[in-house]
Amino acid sequence: MSMNNQQPQSRPNLLNRLAQPMVETFGLSRALATSVVALVAIALVSAGFWFFYSAPPHTITITSGVPGSSFLTNAVKYRDFLAAKGVTLKILDSEGSPQNLQRLNDPSVRVDIGFVQGGITNGPDRLKLVSLGSIAYQPLLIFYRATNSLTLLSELKGKRLDIGPEGSGTRALALALLALNGIETGGPTAFVDLAEGDPGKALLDGTIDAVFLMGDSASPQVMKRLLLAPGIQLFNFLQADGYIRRISYLNKLELPRGSLDFGKDIPPHDVFVLGPTVELLVRPSLHPALCDLLIEAAQEVHGGPNLMRHKGEFPAPLQHDYPISTEAIRYYKSGKSFLYGALPFSLASIVNRVLVVSVPLLVVLIPGLRSIPAFLRLRVKLRINRWYRALLAVERELLGPLTPKQREYLLTRVDEIEKSVNKMKVPASFADMFYGLRGDIGFVRERLAHAGGTAP
Repeated sequence: MSMNNQQPQSRPNLLNRLAQPMVETFGLSRALATSVVALVAIALVSAGFWFFYSAPPHTITITSGVPGSSFLTNAVKYRDFLAAKGVTLKILDSEGSPQNLQRLNDPSVRVDIGFVQGGITNGPDRLKLVSLGSIAYQPLLIFYRATNSLTLLSELKGKRLDIGPEGSGTRALALALLALNGIETGGPTAFVDLAEGDPGKALLDGTIDAVFLMGDSASPQVMKRLLLAPGIQLFNFLQADGYIRRISYLNKLELPRGSLDFGKDIPPHDVFVLGPTVELLVRPSLHPALCDLLIEAAQEVHGGPNLMRHKGEFPAPLQHDYPISTEAIRYYKSGKSFLYGALPFSLASIVNRVLVVSVPLLVVLIPGLRSIPAFLRLRVKLRINRWYRALLAVERELLGPLTPKQREYLLTRVDEIEKSVNKMKVPASFADMFYGLRGDIGFVRERLAHAGGTAP
């Protein structure tokens, strides 16, 4: 019998040393044992690489807005929230939503997140980004100088209008609304940009007739200052329902009477305004754990009430130009995972990755390794059973009388069986089956030697 007693190499490498116990215990060929050890090693190395590679980054970048805007103010609040969780948020100033969108769609710019106003996001590249949801309304406020209240935007035709800088979200929305009222560029209406630095100053000075301000630049203080000035009024969109049907990304918003100053009754009546929502856009490659953390930050920053929203209204998974990310949908449905809810962010990230790495290894590797002995036992048993069948065929011939020639043939057959069995390579752990077969071969040979009778 050959029991795999191969001599090890004089200077075996690490794989051979690890494979040697499998060769001696299970009777695997050295090549097969080495392959098994190599596959296990590759799996462990891959798991270790994935553990470190899949860790969420500790630093991310947001593209925000101009100094003094709500975009930049909110970015600072996000930074403070994330810092408490162990994540650094870098803030890039920008000219507003269009530049934020351009940066997010440009792979050469290292940004991960951005505030983008609805309505400017239509384009061929929009599917490259995903949304974590809408975080706020962005009302458009139109202040104008007149003795009588205006009821139609078309009444601004021929006036001098400040509609925001080129490329801004304010200008894009203003042009869209004015176009619906027959006011186009190149006509008698003059479009200027004078509001930077001090919104409304040019209107107060009489330099312009109306100014279009988005909610991020029209703070309650600015609104009160303009509404208290003689001859300055806030445009009331009496046709708001019609506008939101024509421009799908707009919402009808209400500024209740007295909400800016109850004592002075500002505004003196309910005012309807229009506005898109602001979406928190991210690149699809952003780590899922950071998506959860950003939505949690949005709930902290935008979850409270203000003049234009109710408590808990934002953030919300309202899909507009961009699809809501799968991570965001899962968060809005079921909240944070158990680990991230029970442990600090950094610790939860480590535990989560340990589980993600170890569970597949336990599910795949351990059953795979445990199946090797069962497979080998089946393999050895099938080979041994093959010779048992041959031995049983010889023994059946003993049931009748034998001629000397038949006995000689059967003894030769038993010798051939024994010779083949002795050439088998059987692991030491299956020696009982091997020696049992050899004992049974001797038993049959003994019966043949004492078999009596002669064939007629």
